[in-house]
Amino acid sequence: MSAVLQKLKRFKLRALHNQKKFGVAGRSCEEVLRKACLHLQLPVPGSSLCLYEDGTELTGDYFWSVPDDSELVLLTAGQTWQGYASDISRFLSVFQEPHAELIQAARQLLSDERAPLRQKLLADLLGTVSENIAAETRAEDAPWFEGLESRFRNKSGYLRYSCESRIRSYLREVTSGASLVVTEAREEYLRVVGAMCQKLQAARYNSSYFDRGAKASRRLCTPEGWFSCQGPFDVDDCASRHSINPYSNRESRVLFSTWNLDHVIEKKRTVVPTLAAAIHAAEGREVDWEYFYRLLFTSENLKLVHIACHKKTTHRLHCDPSRIYRAPAAPRRKRPARQRP
Repeated sequence: MSAVLQKLKRFKLRALHNQKKFGVAGRSCEEVLRKACLHLQLPVPGSSLCLYEDGTELTGDYFWSVPDDSELVLLTAGQTWQGYASDISRFLSVFQEPHAELIQAARQLLSDERAPLRQKLLADLLGTVSENIAAETRAEDAPWFEGLESRFRNKSGYLRYSCESRIRSYLREVTSGASLVVTEAREEYLRVVGAMCQKLQAARYNSSYFDRGAKASRRLCTPEGWFSCQGPFDVDDCASRHSINPYSNRESRVLFSTWNLDHVIEKKRTVVPTLAAAIHAAEGREVDWEYFYRLLFTSENLKLVHIACHKKTTHRLHCDPSRIYRAPAAPRRKRPARQRP
């Protein structure tokens, strides 16, 4: 036991709400406390030491069970510490108005941190306080546009392009569905696809879904650019409450590309084959291509989902048989001939 008592234990120590750390070593809790107070020029009476991680007070009985190089916080009379969550809470209390000093403090904490969980919490916090949501143009937020072509001058323009690209890819898949149709019906299939294409062009490929500046009925986000996951195809809402603002910073913009516009009634397994079969079996009836258009390209059948909520399983949902063909027009009733007096 005497050999253990002679061994110096090393700690990293800092004062409350001070990110600057220094090393201190001692053979007892009292010695470490005395050296720390001397270094920081604080009074020993009323002062105490606790673990940075969870706020546990360092006492004589606990001293030797604490690993070397543990991080400690020095508290003076009346001060408390609830663990590293206290740092997070302190940042959260002011992150609505983040200043350069706050961001620098978060970066300093992150650079000194080695525990994976705390690294993630601090990295997420730093990303939040560094957001520039209100900025729209390249001049206002150049880091957001890093890696994008110079033709993109504002955030809304790029996100409209992103949405349009997704819808165009759906159109290409529908066009390739012509191979599912027998030769004699292929011309009609391509005519229907052409009508859908014209409607999409008029709607600018529904690119307004990702545009925070669009009318409320035409976008999937708030005016500030926040998107909420709409949940898997078979539930009404997202249980995890996933949300993202791709307008905030570059990382969020990149992560947003992993979110899916998921077809509730599946495009490739159900909608396109049903359209092809309907055209083949029309027998004089008119296929209601606008019904299929809404299933393929609009929020009537599209849900915006976080990648974790995108179920790859077969949906086992079908098109509505009563909406596949247009109702035949009622014949006009002939007016009775007017009799001459």
